[in-house]
Amino acid sequence: MTTVLTPPPPVAPAPPVPGPAGTSRPPAAHPGLALAGAALCVLAAVLLGFAADLTVVGHLQHARDQQTAFDELRRQLALGTAPVGQRTFDDKPLSMGAPVALLRIPVLGLREVVGEGTTSGVLTSGPGHRRDTPLPGQAGTSVIMGRQWGYGSPFNALSKLPAGATIEVTTGQGKAVYAVLGVRRSGDKLPAPAGARGRLTLMTASGSPYTPTGVLYVDAELTTPVQPSPARYVRLGWIGPAEEALGGESGEGGAWLAVFLWSQALLAAALLTVWLHRVWGHWQTWITAGPVLTALGLAVSSAATRLLPNLL
Repeated sequence: MTTVLTPPPPVAPAPPVPGPAGTSRPPAAHPGLALAGAALCVLAAVLLGFAADLTVVGHLQHARDQQTAFDELRRQLALGTAPVGQRTFDDKPLSMGAPVALLRIPVLGLREVVGEGTTSGVLTSGPGHRRDTPLPGQAGTSVIMGRQWGYGSPFNALSKLPAGATIEVTTGQGKAVYAVLGVRRSGDKLPAPAGARGRLTLMTASGSPYTPTGVLYVDAELTTPVQPSPARYVRLGWIGPAEEALGGESGEGGAWLAVFLWSQALLAAALLTVWLHRVWGHWQTWITAGPVLTALGLAVSSAATRLLPNLL
């Protein structure tokens, strides 16, 4: 009698260890893959943050800051405490970004509150008055800078201003009205010095969107009476490179510190997201971590924008 040997039945694999909420625990990832995943999270958050910050989110921020500045300037005008020089009514230096004027260009439908200073950070909220020039309505040439495309793009249509168009600027000394002389670009002939008369120069970037190649200028002559000029403590040229046309805050420690701190927070959140994905599950992780990574990406990009040209 021949004995037939039958192979033993196959051993069934052990069931997966259930994770939280009854989900299956995914296999452990290689540490290199985890770091690569964190790097991709950081890169995606920063790129999305930049795209949003220079478009939709930046425009919303500009609108919010403009409304806040308009309310403050209107309050100061009503109380008679609006600035008329480089110092406040109680003889304190004006803070960067403080509202100093309301700019209107009827032919463009533009109404913007002008802040003090022309750094990249100030110009995210709207146009800025160059601190070493007189306020609009006073003798000499007053300079106001504004962004071409980012953060509300307030000066995007300056190149369309025709000669003779009216520009109105309201300060603590009343309304000053200017007539446009013309539009010029870098290298064009400069207008004659203003002397004891009043003149206004609006400045923005020229070139393709978000890739400025030069500066565009609009010169306008004051047509209303010249207002008195208080003593000036910041004289012409006494400003830093960050306040010049197309300047960035790359030399400012505060801008770099903000970028560094927000980047560290974003990296930590990305590493935590990768770890949660391994122990928690796909959808649970992204539903929780997505808004956090997006917010931190916006914070990094907003801080980094201060390093870019102020007229962008």
